[in-house]
Amino acid sequence: MTENKGKIKKMMIILSKASLENVYAAFVLANGARMEGIESEIFFTFFGLEAINKKKLDSLHVATVGNPAMHIPTMIGGLPGMEALATTMMKKEMEKVDMPEIPEFLDILYASGVKMWACKLAFDMFHYKEEDLYEGVDDIITVGDFYKRSEGEGVHMLFI
Repeated sequence: MTENKGKIKKMMIILSKASLENVYAAFVLANGARMEGIESEIFFTFFGLEAINKKKLDSLHVATVGNPAMHIPTMIGGLPGMEALATTMMKKEMEKVDMPEIPEFLDILYASGVKMWACKLAFDMFHYKEEDLYEGVDDIITVGDFYKRSEGEGVHMLFI
């Protein structure tokens, strides 16, 4: 019997919110896993589905309200135009470090073998159609199906 010794074999990432900072966190972690030879899968659920909705993935934004890392009072973060300003600033900073935009990043993830799953419950609840989704999405599955894919030694699950 071989010992696992804590080696990560697969990353299972659950993306529940499609704010720009959450989507990039999930994508960077999934891509980083693949670059290290680790299997990687992303389960897009609830508002995380917007990250793979062809009509919405180009217009994701930074959350300015309720985000303590913004270091601005909630009242200011909720002012008209603050989200747009923060999103523009964040995109400029990401461009400086050659971070791909969301559609390109999805293509990179797909090409590297990251499995992408849409949550059936959220898909049905938000009345999505298959044609709404990015073409690289592997399937629309239940949470039970996702858990079955998560079985085994060396599997790590991360909720974003």
